[in-house]
Amino acid sequence: MNSETRATPPHDVDAVVFDVDGVLTDGSLYYGPTGEELKVFHARDGLGMAMLRDSGVRMGVVSGRNSPLVESRLRDLGVGLFEMGRMDKAVALDQLLEQWDLPASRVVAIGDDLVDIPMLRRAGFGAAPADADPRVRAVANRVLDANGGHGAVRELAELVLRARGDWEAQCARFEVTL
Repeated sequence: MNSETRATPPHDVDAVVFDVDGVLTDGSLYYGPTGEELKVFHARDGLGMAMLRDSGVRMGVVSGRNSPLVESRLRDLGVGLFEMGRMDKAVALDQLLEQWDLPASRVVAIGDDLVDIPMLRRAGFGAAPADADPRVRAVANRVLDANGGHGAVRELAELVLRARGDWEAQCARFEVTL
């Protein structure tokens, strides 16, 4: 692990880009008897993403796999842009940046495996779940306490919203005072 694994995102984050397997899910791949794909998503991660969205943070996904199931979940969460079936994640991130007209410095990216390293390096701030590959954790600005698919996205959402000064307002929506 590098010495900056507990860094906090900058206050001027405008977008968060997520990997899927190992970040939005625990990385397990399930197939039913007729070949249908099944995935498990954590509800608290979904609420964290809704809080980001409602605070005006853009969200995007870059995944190495194509999955109509994942695309359906992303639409449910209000994710505006996603690049599926992309192993060249830094290039895919650049395409999202171009569509958003944002510099990489204003984007947080989260990934867990080797193919995510170029994306984490390209983004202004890179995060990794606690159970990410050690080489990913070594390049991340922040290694989260939670594992992928088990609250890592929610933890990152809170960090980003706190850095932006939006966390308390989002909690107040649910009548939670801090």
